[in-house]
Amino acid sequence: MTSMKDRMLAGELYRAEDPEILADLDRAARLNEAFNRSSAADPEERLAALRELLGSVGEDAWVRPPFHCDYGWNIHLGPRGFVNFNAVFLDVARITIGADVQMGPNVQLLTATHPVDPEPRREKWEAAQPITIGDNVWLGGGVIVLAGVSIGDNTVVGAGAVVNRDLPANVVAVGNPARVVREIA
Repeated sequence: MTSMKDRMLAGELYRAEDPEILADLDRAARLNEAFNRSSAADPEERLAALRELLGSVGEDAWVRPPFHCDYGWNIHLGPRGFVNFNAVFLDVARITIGADVQMGPNVQLLTATHPVDPEPRREKWEAAQPITIGDNVWLGGGVIVLAGVSIGDNTVVGAGAVVNRDLPANVVAVGNPARVVREIA
């Protein structure tokens, strides 16, 4: 029989009250807490806490607390990336962030999904789809990226945009839902 965690990782419907999943959530909650209370006066301690929390952290990448995630080990932050205050990464599925990505405050990367049909939702079934952000992307403050979205290299997403479908490389996108307003030469 397939475990709920295996179903979760495969992008299938699963129920989060599974003991293995709850243990992973508890681990992440403790590590989030350690990272968020780490001292700005001790950047090495802060980086060590971040590296323990996340699946991978590229060279010279930086996250400013407070930061919140579901599991942590499903987040891969590329080199020289910067994540500003109050980021929320619901990493039920993998979140892959390329090199040199910049994120403003209050950015949300939300891989979690729930059934539209009310009965399975009432029964606490959920699922997730991965998010992939290419190299040299800039997400303005308050951007929300929804489950299953990929954003191409060098793309800029304006503050407050809600990205509900893939964005190509080398464009500027704004709005809710985010739409391409111009190409970047």
